[in-house]
Amino acid sequence: MKSGKLPSDVLESKIFTNFKFQRKEVLVRPKVGEDCSVLDFGEYACVVSTDPITGASNEVGRLAVHISCNDVAANGVEPIGLLMTIMAPEGTTVEEIQEVVRQASEEAEMLNVEIIGGHTEITASVNRMVVSTTAIGRAPRDRIINSSGARPGDRILMTKWAGLEGTAIIAYDLADRLEARLGRDVLEEARGLMKHISVVKEGIIGGKMGATAMHDVTEGGVLGALWEIAEASDVGLRVFRDRIPLKRETRIICEELGLDPLKLISSGCMIIVCRNSDEMEKALKEQGIRVADIGEITARERVLVEGDIEIPIEAPGTDELYKVI
Repeated sequence: MKSGKLPSDVLESKIFTNFKFQRKEVLVRPKVGEDCSVLDFGEYACVVSTDPITGASNEVGRLAVHISCNDVAANGVEPIGLLMTIMAPEGTTVEEIQEVVRQASEEAEMLNVEIIGGHTEITASVNRMVVSTTAIGRAPRDRIINSSGARPGDRILMTKWAGLEGTAIIAYDLADRLEARLGRDVLEEARGLMKHISVVKEGIIGGKMGATAMHDVTEGGVLGALWEIAEASDVGLRVFRDRIPLKRETRIICEELGLDPLKLISSGCMIIVCRNSDEMEKALKEQGIRVADIGEITARERVLVEGDIEIPIEAPGTDELYKVI
């Protein structure tokens, strides 16, 4: 199999079908397009999500915090606690592990999230450091938002820029290869995108403002996240490529490496589906969050519009990042 997430059809036919036992306390179960489980805790619901960092060599401590906290935030919930597992190859130094933990601690404190436990291990089973985190959040049961609430007529908003995380990872991990051709300034700007990786703020705003569905953009990029929302909600969508924001440095790096920025991992970017798009945009912009209206939810078709051409939006394949990392 290829690097990256398992294909959606494999998840549905080979993985999810094995989960037969169910408990009444589980409100949201595994499903394509849903990144969190939701548990009934009476008046409140507990939202839980887990994810590893495998496609980056630098800044893995920071990325590991955000990737799981972003999933919880996509349910309109503030993350509270974080469990972190570090699997490091033989030969890793104490200082290297300490740096990962330092990064994670800084990011977690910035998000008002406590690291509450985890596991650290040196093992010959990995040849590079793998960091996996599980984020936990809590909210009133009637305030939970997921990826399956989109309905025809809803507007599709997108925060920040496509390819955000992938651009930063490439700028760190391929600096030696790219600096001579693209220049140090482009790579510095690209690495600076790492400070925009969190979507916790927009997730909480989306939850308070009544978003019908939200999804943070990870592997598969913007097009992958859009397809997953449509699949989870059993709807279509119509999105305009020229409305999707893209940073200059992302465009330059993707052109140099032959990558599609709309299929590049994009943590830091949130898809927000809503009916009250004007009010939602205003609330986001008041908090300094860049947002664009990129299209609408439809009954069935799933297309990306480029001028007079309509291109089908299909299930995400291997992320563009794995072509170069």
